[in-house]
Amino acid sequence: MPLNLSDDNRTSSAFTSKLTPAADICVGLAILSVVLLSIVGNGLVLVICYHRRKKMADSELLCVNLAVVDFLSCICFYPLSILSSFHHAWLGQNVTCIYYGFGCFIFGLCGMFTIAAISLVRYLKTCYSLTYAVWMKGANIRVLCGSFWLVATVWSSFPLFGWGEYVPEPYGLSCTVAWRGYHTSAKDAFYVICSFACFTLVPVLLIVVSQCQILYKVSRFSYSLSARGTRHNLRHAERQLSVMFFCISLGFVIAWAPYTVVSFLFIFHKGHWYMAPEGFVFPALFAKSSHVYNPFIYFYFNKTFQRELRGLLLSSYRKLGGNRVGVHITTGHQAPCPIHIQLQEQGQRRRFGLSQDRTHSRSKAKGRAARTGSSRGHGRQVYACWGSTSKNVLDGAVNATTFSSDMQAPSFSAFLRFPCVKGDPFQNVAV
Repeated sequence: MPLNLSDDNRTSSAFTSKLTPAADICVGLAILSVVLLSIVGNGLVLVICYHRRKKMADSELLCVNLAVVDFLSCICFYPLSILSSFHHAWLGQNVTCIYYGFGCFIFGLCGMFTIAAISLVRYLKTCYSLTYAVWMKGANIRVLCGSFWLVATVWSSFPLFGWGEYVPEPYGLSCTVAWRGYHTSAKDAFYVICSFACFTLVPVLLIVVSQCQILYKVSRFSYSLSARGTRHNLRHAERQLSVMFFCISLGFVIAWAPYTVVSFLFIFHKGHWYMAPEGFVFPALFAKSSHVYNPFIYFYFNKTFQRELRGLLLSSYRKLGGNRVGVHITTGHQAPCPIHIQLQEQGQRRRFGLSQDRTHSRSKAKGRAARTGSSRGHGRQVYACWGSTSKNVLDGAVNATTFSSDMQAPSFSAFLRFPCVKGDPFQNVAV
């Protein structure tokens, strides 16, 4: 029995934060900032890619897959780490630890495979354009993305069946693969070594080698074109794309390099501690920043994304502005009186203001409409319409003056003469 209590205490202590409360709050705020920036940035990328899905190149599906990885990681897993940081202990203990470690490992592997594929595809397009044209088609790219998710899921599920384990990080506010399992059993050692060799070292080498080859090829291509003085625009576009994908690949490698090095050293260290808990926090936070910068790289280097973003923001601004028609008629037995309907153009929005004119006669209303058209219309026509005495005609007149926000209608003023019928009050309505 005491042995069981000791095991429970050891387990609960593994899920307790090893940092100070102030440091826990700082870690939670840092992860929260990463989550918010990633959701906004990658969400915009996904929306823009959806709007231009019919015009997208096949290779851009890899960028969409990378945005999905970053977006879902910040929605599905990081909120648990944020709440645990504010709680100063890992919430849910072993169950949520397995969920967090399993999910983050899937998305981490899928993101690394996608970055490696982007580098290879870009390398084939730059150096072997014929091979790229034959193999890099939409169907093949979709199969490639699906294979990434399948391989990442299968490999990440091995710890669920005894090959490895998901355990808390040394600082207690995150979970990952038990890298120290290298010393516990042959199966754990095999899983850890293969994870580093096949699923970390090989993709990183592919990224570095392909990007170096791309830069070399583009530099030679630019030099040859400069010598001949031709195709300046093509050279500039090719250079922009190469720099963009180079920044994406280099940023991913730099972001994950500190965490990879710390975890690799943790494998071969037999002692329980060899570094202060704070030494694991900064590499982990730096690795999480890889979900943030890709959208900013797209929007900075890609002119198409810039145009699509401006169009998206402009269309959203137009949709926020509605068309409003205001109608007010005083009840009671009165003589027919004119109703002033005015369409005002304000930016991308149109507003209708209707007000009664009870004091002017038909001739004065016409004169006032003419003066308004000359002073405010700047040459635009002013229409004076005189309607029937029925309510249906008034409804039809109001409906006839309803425009959508996309119509380019000029500003005008019109006077409609209708009777003020008792018991027929009109309220302000929004169209």
